[in-house]
Amino acid sequence: MSEDSEMKVKCRAKINLSIDVLGKLPNGYHLVEMIMQSIDLYDILDITERNDGKIILKSKSKEIPVNENNIVYKAANLLKERTGVKKGAEIFIDKRIPVAAGMAGGSTNAAGTLVALNKIWKLGLSEKELKEIGFELGADVPFCISGGAVLAENLGEKLTDIKGLNDDIYVLVCKPELFVSTKEVYNKFDMSNVSKRPDNKYLIECLKEDKIDELAKNMCNVLESVTSLMHPEIEDIENIMKRSDVLGTMMSGSGPTVFGLFDSQDEAEKAKRELLDKYKQVYLVRSAERGIELNGKFN
Repeated sequence: MSEDSEMKVKCRAKINLSIDVLGKLPNGYHLVEMIMQSIDLYDILDITERNDGKIILKSKSKEIPVNENNIVYKAANLLKERTGVKKGAEIFIDKRIPVAAGMAGGSTNAAGTLVALNKIWKLGLSEKELKEIGFELGADVPFCISGGAVLAENLGEKLTDIKGLNDDIYVLVCKPELFVSTKEVYNKFDMSNVSKRPDNKYLIECLKEDKIDELAKNMCNVLESVTSLMHPEIEDIENIMKRSDVLGTMMSGSGPTVFGLFDSQDEAEKAKRELLDKYKQVYLVRSAERGIELNGKFN
């Protein structure tokens, strides 16, 4: 087999440094303005080309389907439909990003599938074309294809690259053992009852000038008030992080994952140990400049 017919794909998760909801369209979709940042927590896809046209998924994880209901299958199938390619693929999903966590775990897998199969099937699609296909699968997929740090607007697909977190910031991530429905959170969100909104212009300036302390103090996710009322674990995780010297802590996405930003590894490790006494899924990582990596090389 040629090198291009097999690929090991790292698909990185994201956190939100801010989320604002600006309106709701007649079709039910919400207009958002948010800052997203890739982090070095990733799933790995092992993808091998097949000549029989079949898409076959495998995984040791019991938390994800390995059939046409998986977004990875949908991504591969959509790419086949759009391009008319007759090839297939076997995809093994090594799941490391927590499932249903508000960290774009499914979206980043879809992104990695599109990027890798574009190469494996020799389709020659541009990143812009891949993002357009990705958006049909989910609003976070276009961001996951490129990764880094962006201001995302409109439905989440209008992306402006910005400077992200620097290398000396530690990101502590904790996912409590509970399921949050994004749809339910958005349905319960009351736009007329928002006490605090993020100042994204200011947050972008803080990132640009490496004022991470200021950024961390001013991070804001308007959805947190909804999810934290349903799940007290969110506030509990934040309080544990605050007992260490956290720069700032917030819920990511629609939850239930909470992250904290630290400039001290010792303080981050201390908070991680305390969290692990109560919660299983705790990770200490850094930010990442790209979203997808193919065979050790960034997309």
